[in-house]
Order: sequence, then C-alpha cells, then structure tokens
Amino acid sequence: MSTPRVTVIHENPEWFPPLAAAFEAEGVPVRELLLTEGQIDLGAEPEPGVYWSRMSASSHTRGHEHSKEYTRAVLGWLERAGRQVVGGSHVLELEVSKVAQHGLLQRAGFDVPRTTAVFGTATLKQAAADFTGGQDGPFITKHNQGGKGLGVRRFDSLAEFDAYVDSPEFEEPVDGITLLQEYLTAREPFITRVEFVGGEFVYAVRVDTSAGSFELCPADACEVPQAKWDQQRAGAVCEVPGTETAGAPPAFSVRTEVTAEHPLVQQLRTFLADQRITIAGVEFMETTDGRTVVYDINTNTNYNPAVEEAAPASGPRSIARYLGGLLDGEYATAAAPAAHA
Repeated sequence: MSTPRVTVIHENPEWFPPLAAAFEAEGVPVRELLLTEGQIDLGAEPEPGVYWSRMSASSHTRGHEHSKEYTRAVLGWLERAGRQVVGGSHVLELEVSKVAQHGLLQRAGFDVPRTTAVFGTATLKQAAADFTGGQDGPFITKHNQGGKGLGVRRFDSLAEFDAYVDSPEFEEPVDGITLLQEYLTAREPFITRVEFVGGEFVYAVRVDTSAGSFELCPADACEVPQAKWDQQRAGAVCEVPGTETAGAPPAFSVRTEVTAEHPLVQQLRTFLADQRITIAGVEFMETTDGRTVVYDINTNTNYNPAVEEAAPASGPRSIARYLGGLLDGEYATAAAPAAHA
C-alpha cells in the first residue's frame, strides 16, 4: 500500500494553486484527481488516505458536463471501500441542488427566500404569474444547479419575463429546473458569506453589492467577462472581483463584527454539523424589512486573496491543517499492522 495522502477531487485546475500552496506550507502530502476524464478499476482498493471532494455545481459551464456524474461514481466507490471522504455523496447532492439546500435550511428554522421550483419550460410563464399573484413587481430566477450566478436575473414585470422565456436569450438550466424567487433588498449594499472549515468558523466576508451583479465567486479566476457583466440588471445581490471603480469600497473584505459567537454563526455551525458538512461557505442577507435571510450553501468554497491578506486566519491553510489532521489518523491506522507484526 502507498503512503496515505490527501486526494482533492475536482474539475477546475484554475482554482487549485492557492490550495496546493497551502498544503505545501502545512507539510501535508496532496495530489489532484481531476474528474474531466479517466477511469477507475472497480475491483481495486482505493489507495489509503483522505479524499476531499470539491466538485462544483457550475462544472458544466467549463465544458465538463459529465463531471458531476463522474464524481458520483468515484465517491460511491470510495465510500463502499470505507475510505474517509470529506464532502461525500450527500454533500455533492446538496451542492448541485438549490432545491435541496432550500429545503434543509427551511426545515432547520432559517429564514429563506420564498421560492417555487419549475420543472421544464411549458408551465414557466404561468408559474411566474401564480408566483406573483398576477401582479407586476420584482422577482428573480435562478438555476437549481447553479454556481457563478447561473440563470439569475431580475424581472420587474410578467410581460418582461414572458418575453425573456420566448427569446433566444433564455438560459436553459442544465437539469431543467428553474427557480422563481422573491426579490430581496439589502438593508445596506452588501451580503455576507460565512466560511467554515472542520465545522468551525474561520471568518465572515462582506461582499459589496453597490455595483450590482448576481455573480458571486471570490476567487480571482472567477472574474466575469465585461460583456456578461453589462447584461446584469441593477439592484442585484452580489459582485465579483476585478470590477471595482475608483473610490468604491473593496468588493470583498473581512466583516470583523461577525464572529464565532454571533447567534447566526452558531446556528449555522449546528446546522452544518447536523448535515455532516465540514467545509462550506454560507451566504446570508440582512434586508430592509428586518429579515436575516440565508440563501446559499457553497460546499466547494473559494477564497479571495485580498480577504486572505486581512483575515485573522487563512481559509486554505485551515483546510490543509484540518485534512492533515484527518490524514494523521490514516497514517496511524496504516502503521498499526506493522506495529503488531
């Protein structure tokens, strides 16, 4: 058997360098398992070690339409063999379904956006009329399998929405599920993303939304092309890096007043523990009508370099230490037979 190491399962090499640097700095042996193509011997034993899945719900936007299915197959193989998997099959299913996220958050007692899931497009326009009670007014759409703000648009009238559905601009969801959701107005122009590693609070990120966009990905590799940026509607809830204007606040910064003792952070910590999710970023918004609405769980969370420089702890280094600790247990297990030989 080979020496145990951490295997990171993913499909986007652009996101890996900061993580690789963190593992090197912590002295944790690591390898990548890139699930864009390849094979597994179903009769073989997986190599020893800790496996971390960070498959993204937006993998299909990078030409990796089948990576989600590849990951399902690999995670099942690993779990049947008894390997330790962080972000296993149950977490993958949550990552690729906002319907599942919404249901679990709602059942756990969080305030969530009012949402209708529409299957296919034949009833989409009628569903929007039912959702709004036949009245004009802002509402948004999302893709159920999202990430990167996929399919998120604001509509101010049913006529505008109907025209969009009938137009070539309509974005077909990869799984055929479109979400209709109430439009929320932030009390101040930002949303908050709370990062957890090993089930523990790392830091909270303030994401400035004053420029307006529904895109949210803190990694530099996620910068949105200007053409797509120009298509976004005003009044949105998220911004992306690389779009700041002179004198504007930074897109991403540490929200220092949100600590591990914050009541919502404690509630989220309990929720993630109940769901057996140990690495995640959870987003919430404080609205003009006094609500604190939790609306997204990112189980393949990325980290912004500017935030990392100012934060009291490092997200990638925290992950490397956490997985390294799990790996120490695997080393002990692998060494046990030799000790008794």
